Amino acid sequence: MTSADDGCAAGRREVLRAGAAALLLGAAGCASGSKKSVAVTSSANGPTVTATPAPTATATATPAPTPTPLPNPPLWQPGPSEVEPDVKRRAVELVAALGAWPLGGQGVEAARARVAALGLPPGLADQAGPLAPAAPEASLEVINAQYGGILADSASVLAVCRQWTRQPDGSVATGGTTVDVRLSRAEPRWTVTDLHPGDPGPPAAAPSPAVAQVLAQPRIELPPEAVADLRSGTVHDSVLHAMLRLAGTYTLSVSVVRTGHPLNVFGTTRPSDHPPGRAFDVWRIDGRAVVDPGTPRQLIESFMRDAAAAGSYNVGGPVAIPGAGNQFFTDDTHHDHVHIGFTE
Repeated sequence: MTSADDGCAAGRREVLRAGAAALLLGAAGCASGSKKSVAVTSSANGPTVTATPAPTATATATPAPTPTPLPNPPLWQPGPSEVEPDVKRRAVELVAALGAWPLGGQGVEAARARVAALGLPPGLADQAGPLAPAAPEASLEVINAQYGGILADSASVLAVCRQWTRQPDGSVATGGTTVDVRLSRAEPRWTVTDLHPGDPGPPAAAPSPAVAQVLAQPRIELPPEAVADLRSGTVHDSVLHAMLRLAGTYTLSVSVVRTGHPLNVFGTTRPSDHPPGRAFDVWRIDGRAVVDPGTPRQLIESFMRDAAAAGSYNVGGPVAIPGAGNQFFTDDTHHDHVHIGFTE
């Protein structure tokens, strides 16, 4: 064999070695399932194949979104002109303890502990009803606390509430109820004897057309339970039409319509006009609280007279409006709101 043949043979051997190395490297790459970069260099002993592993990707965990915090409104406080400030304060403290809790604080046993911490009977937690829904977290605002009745040794406080609850998916739902809190005089503070949360029932299939008009009127402010009362279809048109008429002149903040009010006029056996849906109470007129001594008496008297002109036979409030056999009255119970009742 000539030297040229020897050179050709050496070249063929070098090419074969390179091909074999490439095949081995490819097989290894397929077996491992990874991608590699390949460098081929020549040397006296033939080609050298070097495989460089690709950089390993680092997985980054996406942090869970932070849940929207629940509102944290301040606890409602009675003003200086209340007949019995501690009566309302006591009722509001209990309602707040039952209707608000931190994450994981749900359940009857936890509610009983919060009630006991107030020095009240823990068994009141068993009467919370819609005030204590099944939710891992809740917050509550007492929009207003008004008297359902106040006597020397007993009282009814209507705690009008808005409530926010954490849902299983982390979202926040808004609702609320009105609670008739019954109290009796005790030392050193009044004590709570019973709770009666309102229950408006389901919405009606076809409520009165006036319901939609009232709900759409921005000058009529309604708490959650009053909205549910209207939607239930159990409120008389006389009430709805009076609200609309008064809203032509005033902005009225309604506290109670049908549910959440005592069944009887407090301290009597006489049925109240509220449960049949024939009355409503207003606690604020044109943004001025009825109980506030700074609210002009002329504004309240004008509102009461206009309520009577709208068809009410029974208008109660903090202002004594004289007249023989008239439809106006005043007492301690109505020093903090205007009651507007109808016969049908």
